[in-house]
Amino acid sequence: MINFLNFIMLMPPSEDGSQNWSGFLMLAMVIVVFYFFMIRPQMKRQKELRNFRESLAKGDKVVTNGGIYGKITAINENIISLEISKDVVIKIDKSAVLKDPADLQQQQQK
Repeated sequence: MINFLNFIMLMPPSEDGSQNWSGFLMLAMVIVVFYFFMIRPQMKRQKELRNFRESLAKGDKVVTNGGIYGKITAINENIISLEISKDVVIKIDKSAVLKDPADLQQQQQK
């Protein structure tokens, strides 16, 4: 195990045979940095999107994954009826809804 960590960190093994904790510490620090700067923000965005999809209601304006803007006319368990034009209603899966167009306008203004 010690040789494997030394190989990963490209550090020569210690001469006295004791464990080289600095390599393990560096590896642990890299994992912590990845967690706080990559994994945690992604989990937060997924949670916000899940909460948004659960709070959808009739009359809400949304944007789909494909870039279709529309207004919700009906919601079943996982299927949303979306009015994209007068008398044009499509059915989409709930997971295809990205966000509210107002959110997109706020992001463009920043």
